[in-house]
Amino acid sequence: MSLLYYTPDVSPGNCSNIADQVFSYLSQENFQTLNYICSIVDDWLVQDKFSAPMVWIGIYIAVASLICILAMASDLVHGFRHLKLWFPSKYFSLNAASITVITVTMKLPVDLSSQMPSYMDQAAKLGSLAFMCVMMVNLMPSLASMDNMTLVANVIGLSILVITIIVNVIIDISTGVIKHTKFNHLSSFSFVDCVLVAYIYIGMMLLLLVIMISSSLTISTSKEILESKYQAKNRTSSTDQSLQHSQMFTVEKLRRYVRRNWVMAETGSPQFVMAANPLTTASGVICVFVFAMNLLVVFEAPFGSHPEEDVYRSSYKWSILFILVTQSVGVLVGTIAPVFRCFTILSFNLVTKWDGNHLKVFKVEKYWTRKLYEWKRSHVAFPSSSRTSRNLIFNSKKYVLSICIIFQKSLEARLFPPPIDSGTNDVNAEVSNYVLQINDEMELAEHTLKDISDSMNFFISTAEKEQNKNLLKFLEKSTGFNGVEIFDNDHVQPLLSVEFVNSWSLPIITLTCIAVALPNICKDVVESLVKNVGEGLIYTHIVEESLNRESEYVNIRKVTMTLWHEIENNRNWLKNAIKVDTFKGKTAIQVLKWFAEKAEEESINHKMVNSFERLIAANSVYRISRTILLRDESNAEPICEQQLFDLLNGMIADIMSACFTNLPHVIRLKCHESVIEKREASVKVAAKLLGKTTKILQNLETRELPSMEPDKMMYIDGWRNYLKQSIP
Repeated sequence: MSLLYYTPDVSPGNCSNIADQVFSYLSQENFQTLNYICSIVDDWLVQDKFSAPMVWIGIYIAVASLICILAMASDLVHGFRHLKLWFPSKYFSLNAASITVITVTMKLPVDLSSQMPSYMDQAAKLGSLAFMCVMMVNLMPSLASMDNMTLVANVIGLSILVITIIVNVIIDISTGVIKHTKFNHLSSFSFVDCVLVAYIYIGMMLLLLVIMISSSLTISTSKEILESKYQAKNRTSSTDQSLQHSQMFTVEKLRRYVRRNWVMAETGSPQFVMAANPLTTASGVICVFVFAMNLLVVFEAPFGSHPEEDVYRSSYKWSILFILVTQSVGVLVGTIAPVFRCFTILSFNLVTKWDGNHLKVFKVEKYWTRKLYEWKRSHVAFPSSSRTSRNLIFNSKKYVLSICIIFQKSLEARLFPPPIDSGTNDVNAEVSNYVLQINDEMELAEHTLKDISDSMNFFISTAEKEQNKNLLKFLEKSTGFNGVEIFDNDHVQPLLSVEFVNSWSLPIITLTCIAVALPNICKDVVESLVKNVGEGLIYTHIVEESLNRESEYVNIRKVTMTLWHEIENNRNWLKNAIKVDTFKGKTAIQVLKWFAEKAEEESINHKMVNSFERLIAANSVYRISRTILLRDESNAEPICEQQLFDLLNGMIADIMSACFTNLPHVIRLKCHESVIEKREASVKVAAKLLGKTTKILQNLETRELPSMEPDKMMYIDGWRNYLKQSIP
């Protein structure tokens, strides 16, 4: 049988079986050669089989990179939108989740098993290192928003990841995975190759890690200094007699008050201080350098005159290009914020005051090293009775920390710029007095303070556009605060032996519930009432959450939220339908009696099971319906549906108006958050609340408020007691 026509009956690709079947037709030498070739072919087949999922792994890496890019881009948009050109980290911050995602994006640098023979592999691996550098820079501001324990944990986690990447890259270089591939489009710089670029990236990552750790050591001390200065400024602000709660604040006074606290919160923000860190400039320069190096690596692929098979042959197949492009875009996006932050600080942030020295060279602030000195002086408990061991530990700690202090000083030493005449003459002196600075020898440049003030004005103006005109029109039905007193009557016999306190929202919801049930009222009018009450309850709940913090009020607030959900969405009261069709043909008096009788039934049925929610709702609707019925007994004619609906509207508007007189107090409280990391966000809530309620507060300015003690104005029962005593 001729070998030419021999077709072995084996599965394709099984080279070893083919060699065995043609053994008799070959010489010993040829058979050994064929066997060797078959072993290579089989290895390729096995490698192809196990590398099949590499495309999906590449997509996974690219998607994780895209998530990081979107987070950094969101911080960019947030900074530009709110005129914060130091770009605080709101979305891309250092935490367990972000470290996990970053670890996925760094799959290529830590991959020790893949050969990665093509130039595209080399470029993608180096691009990942560049991407890591810019991510580290963008994560730095978020360190200032953490408490001490979280800061330590996150910095340690990131340090472990960075060190792991560096070690793996060094192994790749030593084993030849990262090759000495030249950049052909840079023929005049023949010494530059992929290995040199990898070493440069390693140096940049180490430097950024040192900068990050060095900056972290100053955060705790910086916060303590800022907090002490904040408390001092706050005491000055609290002595302002023009903003006492005994009188109604004007909107203009509230604006000035919020502006002061906005300036304190912004300039005293830990992230603002971190952005003003002198090492921020160095980080921005590093980002620019990394971006330039990444361009060099990326442009080599299309312009480097490499054979196409050497460029695109990769175990990750086409996904390697996806990774390279995505992470290159990430390097570009991640460079924008550090560069802007760098130029922002250099151009308008802190300006040195003039003094007799004119120039201070290599001045190191005390707070850079204070934490290290505290650790150096602290006692370390060591579970050993040996005096020699204790001395060894103590001396070792002392020498190590001394080296760290010297290193910290050398790192933080900087050349102060010459004095610049840029005071705050044109800026309101009252506002400039509330700027918080760690270094008293530095002052905030004029246009920086103006930008901060403008950002507040923009924020409030944006919130003013969100004011609900229908709610404002509804509140016009209130001409006084009579509804606060008349919605309940002490002559009504108690339904329960236990007397519940009243909250602001409970009678509003109960009165709305009765109004919704009335027949012969236009459906659109009822729907408008429900929408207006829903909008008003947003502010009512804000007042209750801020001022009525006792447990009994908290419990009632939870009940009212459940009740309102039933009324607004299902038109039910305690699972009883209160739609218009339910009471068709009934008079207003009959509707009120139905509510009173249902409330009595609910109280009897649920006394034994002690259903707190249903008892509160039943008690409220019973007292209000009985109060209106008792009042109607003195009328010559029974009240009709429209008259009752108008009465309920008026009482709701009166109660809301009385409640909203506490909004200035709430705004003041929101301006004074005790936790420094949350202070900026809290002041923003106050500013937004001021903007959204400006018209409401302006309308209340025209009202004559009762001369009540401030702590009693916060509660509806305090209002009722005062109004009852004021009746002649």
